[in-house]
Amino acid sequence: MFTGIITDIGKVLELEQRGDLRARIGTSYDVDGIDLGASIACNGCCLTVVALGREPQNWFDVEISAESVAKTNIGGWAVGKRINLERALKVGDELGGHIVSGHVDGVADLIAMTTEGDSTRMTFRAPEELAKFIAPKGSVALNGTSLTVNEVDGATFGINVIPHTKEVTIWGDVQVGDRINLEIDTMARYVARLREWD
Repeated sequence: MFTGIITDIGKVLELEQRGDLRARIGTSYDVDGIDLGASIACNGCCLTVVALGREPQNWFDVEISAESVAKTNIGGWAVGKRINLERALKVGDELGGHIVSGHVDGVADLIAMTTEGDSTRMTFRAPEELAKFIAPKGSVALNGTSLTVNEVDGATFGINVIPHTKEVTIWGDVQVGDRINLEIDTMARYVARLREWD
């Protein structure tokens, strides 16, 4: 489990297609504090650490199934790409965002960006089957970042990104047309499921 509070910006160092896709990700995390088998959210995708190293910089390797590549924006990764990273929650950690599982539900398209004061308003188009789970003032995880929904209009929704968020995540890198990993709020999923039984 995660909170959607990004704690590092990683960089894709290597990509190798084996039976699955294997990625090496550079990090500022102390790799001495990461166990093999640990979960790290990479742009919101919960991935398992399969190798660790320190040269030429701290790095960890993950193996990514064809299913994960198909359901997320990982297929667009390239060497040098920056990605949001978050370590898994530990008992006693501060819950600063919202509960995020790291199981990406689909990919949203960034369709507009405008400046509002010091912040950036971004508008996304969600897949139709996920739009019903997105509500004004609710939470979504976008590329692993816990964000508050401002407004919803059908399958489109908007969020604001403050300057601090742009500095400490990859949100300063995004452009209109980018495909963004979307995880809907777990509570919204269960509320919708309960309503099916009414």
